[in-house]
Amino acid sequence: MNPTADPATILLIEDDASLSTALQATLKAAGYRPIPAHSAAEGLRWFNHYAPDLVLLDLGLPDRDGLTLIADIREKGATPIIVLSAREAEAMKVQALDLGADDYVQKPFGVEELLARLRAGLRHGVQSRGSVPVVRAGALTIDLGSRLVTREGQAIKLSPKEYDLLAELALNLGRTLSHKQLLAAVWGSERADIQYLRVYIGQLRQKLGMEAILSDAGVGYALANGAP
Repeated sequence: MNPTADPATILLIEDDASLSTALQATLKAAGYRPIPAHSAAEGLRWFNHYAPDLVLLDLGLPDRDGLTLIADIREKGATPIIVLSAREAEAMKVQALDLGADDYVQKPFGVEELLARLRAGLRHGVQSRGSVPVVRAGALTIDLGSRLVTREGQAIKLSPKEYDLLAELALNLGRTLSHKQLLAAVWGSERADIQYLRVYIGQLRQKLGMEAILSDAGVGYALANGAP
């Protein structure tokens, strides 16, 4: 998702009214445009109408099993699909992924983890459409397609983990991401050791410049809009 682009449209297909309302508020607060649907039929109708950037899909829908909806959406293209389900069986998760879902989040889930999965899904969706953003922050340029980082035209060599961390910050240029958000997005769990994050932030600052990454004490980090 390009930081200067319009908010990403998220189609939320969830029949639980209270959960849908809570998720809509969460998505709006995170800067997205949620489109709610409460059945498979309504979900397909809004999918065709809005052409969303990503679909959040509950499997327990009143008119059809959500698994059948995955196949329908996948026939229309490569829009990322993240399944939300209370079904714990491993076979169910495998089936959803085999049908074309990009990710599977089991209920109950943490908000920060869900948002991290959503950002990853949007990033993969942008890449699959062949329109990968180039983020510019002062003298820094981060090409998210080629994974190339330059400062005033000079390439900066980063480790895979350093790059993943920088890419997550670049996709949210100027916005502070919490420690938990970054740990979930880069290390796969918001419960990962925060010391990992501090070490890699320090390494990035050495390579990019100390002012490139801003700290919000006790909260998290942001890539500065005018990074040196």
